[in-house]
Amino acid sequence: MTQREMAQILHCSQQVYSNYELGQRDVPTDILRRLSMYHNVSVDYILELSDNPQR
Repeated sequence: MTQREMAQILHCSQQVYSNYELGQRDVPTDILRRLSMYHNVSVDYILELSDNPQR
């Protein structure tokens, strides 16, 4: 999946999504929730606070 495709799913620009991936910008809560729902994992898993991907 391209950055552009994921950005469309998350309702942000490709550049903003790129900044998230590069750690140049903090990911807002609403984007974390969308990522969690899209990938069917917990937000804690995305934030590396848990090794358990289950929601």
